[in-house]
Amino acid sequence: MSEMCNDKEFRKTLESLDPSQQREVAVMFVNHVLPLCQDKRLERVMKIAADADASKEELAAALKTAHAVTFDSHARCGADCHWSEQAGYFVARAAVAATTAPAQSRAGGPAWQAAMSARMAHTTSLIDDVTNTQSAHTECLWQYEALSGYLNA
Repeated sequence: MSEMCNDKEFRKTLESLDPSQQREVAVMFVNHVLPLCQDKRLERVMKIAADADASKEELAAALKTAHAVTFDSHARCGADCHWSEQAGYFVARAAVAATTAPAQSRAGGPAWQAAMSARMAHTTSLIDDVTNTQSAHTECLWQYEALSGYLNA
């Protein structure tokens, strides 16, 4: 498979994956930004999501926990906070996508949703960090390369 170079091709490729591959790739995307979230519950969520033998009950519990983290990390309107603190919210949203069954997933499927939330996590972590020379585009490129590597493995 050739290298990914745009979101149209990237999304089409993600949508072509079977449900287990969707979850594997979503987990890969979440794990890349997981250090941006301080809530340790997501580490357990991702461990379950990465387990190909996880039961429906385990995945449902992981999804419930990921939803709880999104609620706990969502900024309150009008509250003072730093953009970098919002990264945890988007990491949690990516974890929700990774643990959601494809049939219940939003448009594009779990892997696409995880990718978009991971990009937002990366972007919000950069906004307050004036010393960081990376751009939001680097997360897109990393995802393209990671998906290509996954498919070529």
